[in-house]
Amino acid sequence: MPQAVNQARTEQGGEPSGGLERKPKPRYRSAFRILGGYIEPHRRTFALVVLCTVLAIAAELFQPYLVKVAIDDHLMAGDGGYGSIAAICFVYLGLSLAELVFTYIQNNLLQHAGQSIVARIRKQLFAHMTKLSMSYFDKTPSGSLITHVSSDTEAVNQFFGQVLLTLLRDGLTLVFILVMMFQLDATLGVYCLVLLPVIACIAIAFRSYMRATYQLARTRLSRLVAFVAENLAGMSLIQAFQQQHAQGERFQEQNTSYFQANVREIRTMVLFNRTFDLLSNLVIAFVVWVGGKAVLGASLEFGVLYAFITYIRQFFQPINAITQQWNTLQSATVAVNRIWSVLDTEPEIEDRPQAVRIERESVAGRIDFDRITFGYEGAEPIFRELDLRIRPGELIGVVGTTGAGKSSLMSLLARFYDVQAGAVRIDGRDIRDMAQADLHRIVGLVQQEPYLYAGSMIDNVRMFDASISREEVIRACELVGADQLIQRMEGGYDARLSERGSGLSAGERQLLSFARIIVFRPRILILDEATANLDSRTEQLIQQALEVVSEGRTTIVIAHRLSTIMNADRILVLSRGEIVESGTHAELMARKGYYEELVRHAHGEPELVTALYGAGRN
Repeated sequence: MPQAVNQARTEQGGEPSGGLERKPKPRYRSAFRILGGYIEPHRRTFALVVLCTVLAIAAELFQPYLVKVAIDDHLMAGDGGYGSIAAICFVYLGLSLAELVFTYIQNNLLQHAGQSIVARIRKQLFAHMTKLSMSYFDKTPSGSLITHVSSDTEAVNQFFGQVLLTLLRDGLTLVFILVMMFQLDATLGVYCLVLLPVIACIAIAFRSYMRATYQLARTRLSRLVAFVAENLAGMSLIQAFQQQHAQGERFQEQNTSYFQANVREIRTMVLFNRTFDLLSNLVIAFVVWVGGKAVLGASLEFGVLYAFITYIRQFFQPINAITQQWNTLQSATVAVNRIWSVLDTEPEIEDRPQAVRIERESVAGRIDFDRITFGYEGAEPIFRELDLRIRPGELIGVVGTTGAGKSSLMSLLARFYDVQAGAVRIDGRDIRDMAQADLHRIVGLVQQEPYLYAGSMIDNVRMFDASISREEVIRACELVGADQLIQRMEGGYDARLSERGSGLSAGERQLLSFARIIVFRPRILILDEATANLDSRTEQLIQQALEVVSEGRTTIVIAHRLSTIMNADRILVLSRGEIVESGTHAELMARKGYYEELVRHAHGEPELVTALYGAGRN
């Protein structure tokens, strides 16, 4: 479906306005507020994580205090008894085991909750993307969307797996260490407390610059992924026109740009971390100097100094751990905001509050383009008060030069866009008053390049809808003539197809798309240049299949090969968004107008009305 939309937009230029008011830009929200909404359902799990973290930290930080007790109250006091020392050793061992157990539980609980949240975000993101209007995909590179689903959600995963744990565990550790320091010696504790403003100043000084470097790296990665996705999709053209070297140079530019952004990010992180390492060493040296003088002056116990130095080292370990995760934190916040920008994007085409449900079987198939006006944003209107009536069950052929509005007309019928004025009606009902789910069951579309998914033949025909039986799929394939093709394949209907159905010819893929129509039974069928890339023999097979799928349905065929519509009930000739001729093949040939010139051109006759092609461009 996006191919038809992209073709229409390419022909006319500009972006679709759809006749709707501009949607407000996505509102900004803090990344932590966004994640807080996802954490809320897991609040009990996170409460247990906090409890386990507190117990693990307490078990760890009491160990140096036990050593202080052993030194000052027993060894330095000249207590020769080993029973008390042994008891302290057993308590020390118990604290180590408790730290291990609570850390294990904490990590498992946090990972389970984090993975559940990330899985929910991925599901929500993909579901939301499938609801966005076609105009969004026209304007947004597929590589960027792939980055959102893969790299950005992985950054959120790292937030829960690494950053959140570090912030929680090491943040609480810093608080507990300060408490223990003041418990041991208030004077040395005050000296160390002076460090906090210094640390805060360094963090603030680096924060904005680091955030800019992470944002730059993420943006350049997104561009690199989009470039690779674009080239993989167009690899046949690259090889056909020998563009490997040129595209390789363009890739090198993108790759170098991303490399430079990563180097800048690493340099910033190294400078940040080394600043704290230097500060840590200076503080330890200061404490040793001040505390050593106090021990020599007998105003401070040696065990207290030992414990204090141990806590100082432990004080900087959490800070180093937090700074090590700073780039991951920045990447996660950027990723969350990027994901939110997608989730906060409202579809331009939405069901109206008064939209009603329509039973497919009750639809006769009458189509009315009721004085419609439509144009893409930034371009002149394609249609100006176009009026067109199509009877139920009628087979209509639509021809015209590039830019005449053929695909745009079909996009409006499928409601990929909305008209600015007038209305598109089915059985007299404005399609904007129908639920989109019902409309897309009523209107079926076969594209020039039908899309096949990685999966079995059965699943590709029924589009993975398990409610459609295997027998229905086989019967549909037999009706359109695809059964012989499938039976020749190893595995038959269970044969696995690769992405896009590579290994199948264009005609074979078209036959499968026609089988889909039989299975899903739409009341209106659109064939958008469905035979444009087929050889004559395959075209005959497709023509026979077309007769089958169009029976009992209102069918609109956008024709590149005029031979496919010669038997149509009516042929419409479009030029500059207007219907310049209408009638059967014989009637239009007798008029010797635009259609007759198109037929002569299709048969290789050199004369061509220049005005027709001039009129076809917008």
